[in-house]
Amino acid sequence: MPAPSLAQQLRIVPTQPGVYLLKDSGGKVLYVGKAANLKSRLRSYLTSTTGHEPKIRRMLSQLADFDYIVTDSPAEALILENTLIKKRRPPFNARLKDDKTYPYIKIDRKEDFPQIYITRRVEDDGATYFGPFATAGSIRKTLALLKKLFPYRSCTKAITGHDSRPCLEFYINRCAAPCTGLIDKKNYHRIIDQVILFMQGKTEPVMADLRQKMQEASDALEFERAAALRDQTRAIQRVAEEQQIKTASTGSHDLDAIGMASLNDQACVEVFFVRSGKLIGNDTFVMDGTQDDRPETVMTGFVKQFYQSAPFVPKRILLQHPIEESDEIRQWLKEKRGGAVAITAPQRGANRSLVKMAAANASHRLSRLRAKRWSNADALEEAMSELQEELNLPEPPRVIECYDISNLYGSNPVGSMVVFENGAPKPARFRRFKIRGVAGIDDYAMMQEMLRRRFKRLAESRRATPQGVSGVDGSYLDRRQEAWAAAPDLVIIDGGKGHLSSALEVLLELGLESVPLASLAKENEWLFVPQTPEPIALERNSPALQLVQRVRDEAHRFAVTYHRKLRSKAGVASSMDMVSGIGPKRKKMLLRRFGSLKGVKDADLDELVAIPGITRSLAVRLKQTL
Repeated sequence: MPAPSLAQQLRIVPTQPGVYLLKDSGGKVLYVGKAANLKSRLRSYLTSTTGHEPKIRRMLSQLADFDYIVTDSPAEALILENTLIKKRRPPFNARLKDDKTYPYIKIDRKEDFPQIYITRRVEDDGATYFGPFATAGSIRKTLALLKKLFPYRSCTKAITGHDSRPCLEFYINRCAAPCTGLIDKKNYHRIIDQVILFMQGKTEPVMADLRQKMQEASDALEFERAAALRDQTRAIQRVAEEQQIKTASTGSHDLDAIGMASLNDQACVEVFFVRSGKLIGNDTFVMDGTQDDRPETVMTGFVKQFYQSAPFVPKRILLQHPIEESDEIRQWLKEKRGGAVAITAPQRGANRSLVKMAAANASHRLSRLRAKRWSNADALEEAMSELQEELNLPEPPRVIECYDISNLYGSNPVGSMVVFENGAPKPARFRRFKIRGVAGIDDYAMMQEMLRRRFKRLAESRRATPQGVSGVDGSYLDRRQEAWAAAPDLVIIDGGKGHLSSALEVLLELGLESVPLASLAKENEWLFVPQTPEPIALERNSPALQLVQRVRDEAHRFAVTYHRKLRSKAGVASSMDMVSGIGPKRKKMLLRRFGSLKGVKDADLDELVAIPGITRSLAVRLKQTL
């Protein structure tokens, strides 16, 4: 419980809206939050440590002091909260990664011959800003596309119009050469206006203007210039068509679609920028400190921090998960935009598809970040050394095998075995198991069946070849046999103490008690090992825990994928097997021809009759059944 002095301080806290800062004994800010009623919110933290989420309980265990700032309204508190999170980087807040301002594209039309800048400051100076972008790399990619489509200048020289000759960019149609007077201020500004319209997703006015200029050049017999304008129009049209295809049919709206993926203490958030119904760009942002946070909490933190600095707020924001404090955030964005902002979490249709696509991109980005982390040899060595020490292993676990079971109320039960070597998955050594000898729902028995089938091979190879080199007849083992005969440095079971006991029983039965064994319980991410009743609770951000979680997650993914495949096949089989005259051979031919059960269902009678062995009467019965 917090010290009594905190309860005394709580008595003088006002009931006004504001921002509060929770601190540890050294004065470090642990968490920044906002409240419509400061006293009520702080009381919920200070009067009890029960009933809170695990992340909040860990924070309260370090709480020693608090401070607060009173504001005139909840909206002001929201803005101040975002500012303090960015400035103080509190460890228990979900926050955008890096302590830097994100880059923007800046276009200042007040200049005689405007350039297109990269800037990290958005000012109220009348210029047009686009962004923010997650990295300098993503903004440069956008600028490279713009440079291919529009001949604006990229030099920083003073434009006098009296240069003797243009640079190379003019000759490759990448600059209109205002330095030599080949284009005047008015026409150069038309190019900049086209860039702005393109960035806003308004490609039709751009192409209409270019077509007009192309016709004028053709009428003036300037065929080389007309050809250049034709190529530019086609290039913009190709990009516009790609953007239109990607958005499916979201209408001609301005909107942002936001999806996310999170794991442990990090989340990736993908934003798709749709302007005038076209996907003009997307970017990925990383959130730190998301450990144990609900998806709604992470999404809320991102929306507040992202749109605080964004120069443009669209009319619609589509989210993968609904946000907390939605009324306050909607009002704040309305004031920022100068008009109503609709914030929704679509459940169906094209908008839902767009959000799912954003979430899928976020998931791929998170996987790449995690793979990059484990390509660091120092981090991997640290993780394996920590596992060796915490689990009391004889050597670092360079070869880890992990096992998981997947079934739906006992149907189509399957097991998975994944192998990691030096922190990297070895898909060639992954194995899938159909569980055949267990009736009903019994995860422990299913796990034992799978482990017996795997480790029986290891036990047999040890008895037959004590050195594990040659086969029973003295011949060398083939690759598959060698894989089965190799003992892992650590076996991880996805489950708790019950799963561990079941696995240990199999290893003792086979005389393999020397194989190191542990289980990872998902609820608290605790590790259990034999002969140790207490769980091993690794630090949440420790490399060792992140390594075993990665291995466990891969085993789970592999098992679930196989289970879904078998369940799908069973569904197809059960539907088509009901039709008299459709046996395994004809069923295989139908699926090969039409690709799926839905394809068979949608096929017309003539297409079905074209399959060898399918008569018209059989095709009619098949259609009626499906």
